[in-house]
Amino acid sequence: MANVTTMGTAAAGASTTQSPGAFQSLARNNSYVIPGLYDLNVEDTNWVLTSSFIIFTMQTGFGMLESGCVSVKNEVNIMMKNIIDIVLGGFTYWLFGYAMAFGRGELNNPFVALGDFLIDPGVSDPLFGPIFAAFLFQLSFSTTATTIVSGAMAERCNFKAYCIFSFFNTIVYCIPAGWVWGEHGFLKNLGVVDIAGSGPVHLIGGASAFASAAILGPRLGRYAKGTDPLPLGNPVNACMGLFVLWWGWLAFNSGSTYGVSGAKWAYAARAAVMTMMGSFGGGSFSIVYSMINNDGRMDVVDLINGILASLVSVTAGCYLYHAWEAILIGAIGSALCCFGMPLFDRMGVDDPVGASSVHGIAGIWGVLAVGFFADNPLRMDTTSGRSGLFKGGGWYMLGVQSLSALCLACWGVCSTFVLLWLINKVVPIRMDPNEELLGADLMEHRIRHTQIGISRALSALAPIQLDLDDVIDAPPIGRNPGHDRCVDEIQAASQKLQQWREAMDKFADRAETGTMKLKPSGSRLRTKSFLGRAHANGKDNAGYDREGGTVAAKMSGAEGAEGKEVHQLSVIGSERSYQVGSTDRNTDRNFAWID
Repeated sequence: MANVTTMGTAAAGASTTQSPGAFQSLARNNSYVIPGLYDLNVEDTNWVLTSSFIIFTMQTGFGMLESGCVSVKNEVNIMMKNIIDIVLGGFTYWLFGYAMAFGRGELNNPFVALGDFLIDPGVSDPLFGPIFAAFLFQLSFSTTATTIVSGAMAERCNFKAYCIFSFFNTIVYCIPAGWVWGEHGFLKNLGVVDIAGSGPVHLIGGASAFASAAILGPRLGRYAKGTDPLPLGNPVNACMGLFVLWWGWLAFNSGSTYGVSGAKWAYAARAAVMTMMGSFGGGSFSIVYSMINNDGRMDVVDLINGILASLVSVTAGCYLYHAWEAILIGAIGSALCCFGMPLFDRMGVDDPVGASSVHGIAGIWGVLAVGFFADNPLRMDTTSGRSGLFKGGGWYMLGVQSLSALCLACWGVCSTFVLLWLINKVVPIRMDPNEELLGADLMEHRIRHTQIGISRALSALAPIQLDLDDVIDAPPIGRNPGHDRCVDEIQAASQKLQQWREAMDKFADRAETGTMKLKPSGSRLRTKSFLGRAHANGKDNAGYDREGGTVAAKMSGAEGAEGKEVHQLSVIGSERSYQVGSTDRNTDRNFAWID
């Protein structure tokens, strides 16, 4: 979010905004001190709300990306965690998160804000509209930061423990967000610049992901055969998730101008273009890296994470760069990510989606890049008149950006370690090993996938005398039990018809040896088949004699004669048939077997 100075008197506010809304006019006419967070006119509010709606769609992208990177037996579980992040994380952000980041209270201090808990302004509040717009915008940022962590904990985190973690993880995000963006924040007052959240959103999310992956430990068997990455559960979903995140990132960065009034609209356009330029640079590097590293083949994870890391890298200074600078910053961020992912694996930190590298390492670089390349934006006070080191601004901006990266990284790692340690005292944060082998979808949500090794795992675990009755009876997904029963009935009827034909063939064989007397009919008969279709004599007739004539069979032979068989006569449709015990699924003239 762009740094905006605190508004003062009514005269100062009127000169800043050309067309204030009704509530702002009332506030300024009463010399109400308006924090920069609420300095919104009608056009600005429209822009902020629209950007918030688009940023919210990034949850879909994160869910698709993460579910595509994990095994199929855990893909539903990771989507459920993304839903939990929005529901519980969003609820706690309203309860206390927003108040600790941007609250207006007498007890505010440089570390944390304390005011506006359970925020819900009345219609008479002069900032009624701007408060709601600002809250929604910051809420979309908060849920994004929380969701980053879910991918790093995938495939071995207890779902109940994760729900508790998601509920309290708001604390991990909201306090450092206040440091950088809040009027009280010590980093903001030092001059730190982070337009759209390379630090408060991505670095915090990446640091928290690293801590959670480290404290949980690797998945069972992850490093049994080296540190090579595991195959993706659904590469198509992962790629689709990238596209959704790419789309959301445009609103993430350009929406952080926090309006379109004055000069903001021009820098919003620049932010969108520089966001794309950065992704071009990062994508180009990841293509070259993957080709070299994989003998001319393209690795899906390298390309996806390289592009995402470049987007993270340009987020902090998205409208402070020139095009070539954004391309270079994106390429460097992609390189740091691609080289960082194998290093985490060598450290034994199992991060299934690479969040520690994509958001953590690239987030650090994004914060530092402002200190090197930032321009002083004309007619905007984002940088307080300062420029980056390479623009002749000296070392000050690079120094405060480095301090910001250090503070945010330390806070993200330490607070997550403490939070998970406390949760583990109440609910084990790690899944039971047997449940991990069966998959969280089956054990946590009673969703049984087919053809992915679950049946094999159930068979292997059965001798251990685990209580698996509940999950064994779980129906497999993707099938309609009602339709299955109908198909079973049709197959049973078709089997009876096949058995009748086999019986007729036996009667014909015995006719040749005198065991049965066959009486060919002298007339050409027309009968109905099992399907009710009228037909003449021929091979499509169920009672054919191999020569083309219709036969009628009757039992004969002395009582007790050798070779005598008793066949129970049954009726199928309008025909009589002999029912025997054969269940072979031979090819039928009237039915095609479908398994």
